[in-house]
Amino acid sequence: MKLPVYQIDAFASRVFAGNPAVVCLLDSWPEDAVLTAIAAEHNISTTAFLVESGGGFEIRYFAGAGEFALVGHASLAAAHVILRLLHPELSRASLRRRNGLLEVSRLDDDLLAIQLPAAVAEPCAVPAGLETALRADFIELRATAAQYFVIMKDEAAVASVAPDMGRLMELDREAVIVTAAGDNCAFVSRAFAPKEGLPEDPVCGSAHLALVPYWSERLRQTEHLALQLSPRGGELHCALREGEVRLAGRCALYMEGSIHI
Repeated sequence: MKLPVYQIDAFASRVFAGNPAVVCLLDSWPEDAVLTAIAAEHNISTTAFLVESGGGFEIRYFAGAGEFALVGHASLAAAHVILRLLHPELSRASLRRRNGLLEVSRLDDDLLAIQLPAAVAEPCAVPAGLETALRADFIELRATAAQYFVIMKDEAAVASVAPDMGRLMELDREAVIVTAAGDNCAFVSRAFAPKEGLPEDPVCGSAHLALVPYWSERLRQTEHLALQLSPRGGELHCALREGEVRLAGRCALYMEGSIHI
């Protein structure tokens, strides 16, 4: 079996930046064990698998540990493959996930967008161990079911955070996001998810589903340029519209080829 495959750097205007994802094209769905093995072989955080059918695409996301319900940067990478490489005549496409529909679109010659329901990060008490794990001061804390959101005083504070990964793994959330208003953008963030095998996520799309509503309220605006201050860096053009978050960005094709199984 020979399968087309692409490696895309998402939320980046050049290779070696943003968040890398692999996109693999299938004619039909094999056993989940095969998808997991392919993802493990790539040794990248996420492989998105696409099956074209019924005038649209089905999409699933895998890593070596198994399947994810949704991965933001891999969705944008899939949008690049569909709208730039496979069907450049299209301006939008629908991707059917296991538990919902994902709309992807071309905003202009540079930007591609995905649109997803907004999440609300609620104020919460500081859990035992968080301050020790972060080794940094913060001014506010919020949480969703999966992530803590730590609001810091400024961009420099976010850039200088050097958390204790072992202690982060002892917390009762999958990830910790640190954020602050930006010096030359609306807001900045970094994402730490050692429980998911990502000491630092290069660009965390899911975190922005809660970051965008938070900063929209704080800054009293609904469109934002956001920067992820990871070593690879990432740029997200964000908008809050009627309970949904639009995440737009650029993608860079790093590699294309074939898998032989």
